[in-house]
Amino acid sequence: MTDQAPTRAEAMPPAPVRAGAIILTRHGEPALSRRVKLTAAGYRDWWGRYEIGGLLGGQTPPPCLIEQAGRSVIFHSPRLRAIETARAVAAGQPMMQEPLFLEAPLPPPNFPDWFKVGPRAWGVIARVWWWAFDHHDPGEESRDQAKVRAKQAADLLENHAVTGQDVLVLAHGFFNGMVGMELTRRGWRCTRDRGFQYWCARRFEKR
Repeated sequence: MTDQAPTRAEAMPPAPVRAGAIILTRHGEPALSRRVKLTAAGYRDWWGRYEIGGLLGGQTPPPCLIEQAGRSVIFHSPRLRAIETARAVAAGQPMMQEPLFLEAPLPPPNFPDWFKVGPRAWGVIARVWWWAFDHHDPGEESRDQAKVRAKQAADLLENHAVTGQDVLVLAHGFFNGMVGMELTRRGWRCTRDRGFQYWCARRFEKR
């Protein structure tokens, strides 16, 4: 009995699975007011309350996010503002809480008490000190530790995306940016950038 030559279909290797997209999304608007002037100590207290607070009522997620959630694996940060964002977007679909997506810390430098600015300004100042000078309070995550965490988060997202399914993350502005930088270093391209405002997303696809 002679061997039969393989057909064209048998000879062709299976087509590689195209990686799904990774969508990094910031949470909705929190309820805590920013219309205050604070000292450094006051900002530490304000940030502590911000970290445990939820969303301002009456918000509706963008329809495109709800649509995206319907075809995605969904991850969210353990913070209440991210949990409530995920619930609003997922509309009852399964979602996974992941501590890797917590926001990077925002410890303010110890400026004198006569220096008072609003939370937005303090956020910029604290982020510059944390990023440029690795300023962090005892026991808090350092800049370099956060960079390691961003790599771990990118590993997690890639492991899901390589199966071909989109991955939606509902978390925080700055750390999402750090994960986005890590994905870019790995060859992912930002194909849609809505910025870093509340409810806004950045979409990454493999080159």
